[in-house]
Amino acid sequence: MRRASDADRARLNDTFAALCRIESPSGHERACADHVSEQLGELGLTVEEDDAGADVESDAGNLLTRIPGITPRSILLCAHLDTVPPLAPIDPVIVDGGWENAGEGILGADNKAAIAIILELARRFAARNEPPPVGVELLFTVSEENGLRGARAFDITTLSSEFGYVFDHASPIGGIVVAAPSYDQIVAVLHGRAAHAGIRPQDGRSAILAAARAIAAMRLGQLDEHTTANVGTIAGGTATNVVPERCRLEAEVRGLDDDRVAAVVTEMVDHLHDAANAVECDLDVTVERQFQGYRSKPSAPHVVAAGRALEVCGYEPHHLVTGGGSDANAFQAAGLPCANLADGTERNHEPGERISVDALEGMLEVAIALLDAAAGVMTGIDL
Repeated sequence: MRRASDADRARLNDTFAALCRIESPSGHERACADHVSEQLGELGLTVEEDDAGADVESDAGNLLTRIPGITPRSILLCAHLDTVPPLAPIDPVIVDGGWENAGEGILGADNKAAIAIILELARRFAARNEPPPVGVELLFTVSEENGLRGARAFDITTLSSEFGYVFDHASPIGGIVVAAPSYDQIVAVLHGRAAHAGIRPQDGRSAILAAARAIAAMRLGQLDEHTTANVGTIAGGTATNVVPERCRLEAEVRGLDDDRVAAVVTEMVDHLHDAANAVECDLDVTVERQFQGYRSKPSAPHVVAAGRALEVCGYEPHHLVTGGGSDANAFQAAGLPCANLADGTERNHEPGERISVDALEGMLEVAIALLDAAAGVMTGIDL
């Protein structure tokens, strides 16, 4: 298949910069969704938006469009519209060969780089009336950053794809995620009794003290090679002269082994109960599976196709086991084989986030090559 031209690459960079300037934190993806829909509509593509927004507390739903291929068989390419909160204006600039935010906030390459790549792929085939070797379903999800909520709410029975890809692992191009963790979230609210901290402290029951005791007893961090635990937020109290009657904390456990994850969650919840009892506080605690882990065999068709595409583009494919989740987790759990490919993004979710121009343009080449590789895997003929 013909590789990207200089004009294609220039337009890709322009598209990426324009997307980065559109703030789209989780729950507020409307402007970005409208921009993507407009771009696809100008190519003559019909964009469907589902009603997931209401379910996931977003002002937009998931977007889906299709480009028919030479054969009726198809694959899915997916990117998420949301970012973590930007906290500062986004002014994308190129510094030393890479895109960065001129301000003191994130760039949004996670996942605007993938959106730009998919839009450029759509222009390549739809605008030029050049059918790809295999059909392509293009999906843009909402609320990925807060628990893959958009992908989890998406009805995959509307797809005809045999497998899919997301471009959402912040590491050098070449990585293919073949294992990702399950993720359980723990939300605990401790209820104590308020009292004047300087006059009647003995009458109070400190919810913060109970939370502190529970956290101190927990095993946190990297528990083993494939299991982690963390307490991420804690909030409580009203003033320094009041024994705090309420404290809320959020924690998580991630791991590749579901039994191990369950055991660690149980241990953490037990510590919460023990600490609440010791300080004579009441406890409300909930545990929710945010996403299910998965493992893919190296011989799986979607993994094989990804490796072939990377090799054609000059990258060394290698398999990754990650501690992070992606929309691939949601699709795998729903029965659609899906791989998360490293996209060359650096320091995602951080003010120093960047992606090199070479990586951005290289991922476009990989996406183009994926279509040939997928068609080859499906038909048994290398294209």
